[in-house]
Amino acid sequence: MKTTIVCGLLGSGKTTFIRNFVKPDAERTVVLVNDFGAAGIDGEIFSAGGIEAVELPSGCVCCTLKFDLITTIERIVKQFSPGHLVIEPSGVASPSGVLEALESAGTGAASVIGIVDVTEFAELYESGMYGSFFQDQVENSDVILVNKIDLADEPVIAAAEKLIVSINPRAILYRTRNAALTHPHLFGVKNRVPKETRLGRKLLFASQEHFAFETLSFNIGRPARAAFMSFLAELAQGRFGSVARAKALISTPEGPYRFDVSYGKIDVTRFEKEIENSRLVVIGEGLEKEAMLKNMAAL
Repeated sequence: MKTTIVCGLLGSGKTTFIRNFVKPDAERTVVLVNDFGAAGIDGEIFSAGGIEAVELPSGCVCCTLKFDLITTIERIVKQFSPGHLVIEPSGVASPSGVLEALESAGTGAASVIGIVDVTEFAELYESGMYGSFFQDQVENSDVILVNKIDLADEPVIAAAEKLIVSINPRAILYRTRNAALTHPHLFGVKNRVPKETRLGRKLLFASQEHFAFETLSFNIGRPARAAFMSFLAELAQGRFGSVARAKALISTPEGPYRFDVSYGKIDVTRFEKEIENSRLVVIGEGLEKEAMLKNMAAL
């Protein structure tokens, strides 16, 4: 069984990449998705695209859910016998912790594909906001997608690539738009970093505590699309706290929609199927739950 970890910060494009790359008619692939919030969303997004997915929500697989990750992998192997297992950890997970869990599960070597949002990579890294987690994701990646190049100027892209290479000179870099990549050999990439080096990195980051984000999950009624967009605009502008990421699947009178907020940017797309349980997950710091509830009640 091939195993691939797809890592990247919140909103970098992990889910989009997996949907672009995993083809339902290819070898049997199962995606194990770890949503940081209690209300899993990505699993339904994958399923809508015909991809088999298993959710492990409400926590992070690199620390609090590490044992659950191991037992879930064992269950997937027994139940599905996939040719390829793709793991999408939470955006604030350390790949080194996931690699440790895979080693304990006895799955063999894993390839790590990292995705960075080129519009924010250098600024976020230099700010030290994510500390060791950012460093861990870049250092442990075999392949790195420099994503969203359509939203950045060439000097910004070149500066980000230079920084990435300084952190991990062994990684293969690809520039992408919408995390779209057509290189079928990627999931066969072998770990080019010696095992003893990877183990050293695991030890380096093993003592770090999890990045202290709050997560709120909400069930939503049936708001009008425009009204929910207005609420998200206020959310993105910081009215209810510092929001790093928000995502929602909402059934509106205009139809089913997927909403994404990432560091002030809002994206909305029509969803492929009807949504039975409309929900919202918000990840950030200093979140004002009661104020959010009050505003959503008025939608």
